[in-house]
Amino acid sequence: MAKRVFVVDDEKPIADTVAIILRNYGYQTTAFYCAQDAIEQTEVFCPDLIVSDFAMPGMNGIEMSVQIRRRYPECRILLFSGQATTVDLRKLAEAHGHDFEILAKPVHPEELLARITAMLEG
Repeated sequence: MAKRVFVVDDEKPIADTVAIILRNYGYQTTAFYCAQDAIEQTEVFCPDLIVSDFAMPGMNGIEMSVQIRRRYPECRILLFSGQATTVDLRKLAEAHGHDFEILAKPVHPEELLARITAMLEG
């Protein structure tokens, strides 16, 4: 059975493109454009992995990930960001007991797929 992956990014073209790439490699993917929608959908279908932008309006990727991990600790999280402040926020999350994989934007599709494969199959 295909692994379920949620892709979350407030930039619709990015979320849709990443979802298409993952679908082409056999993952069952759904794109979301806000963190709250992804959180609500986890109540229906808990994903194996969430691939999310870090910086989004309303709720950032770490805040979303913390909420999802509280409910589903087995869900893997991969965040990507083009912002330098990500390192500081990751350290803050780690200080509170949360550890997430982070990739820098722009992410090459091969690097993204390699990381996802390692997380889901490794």
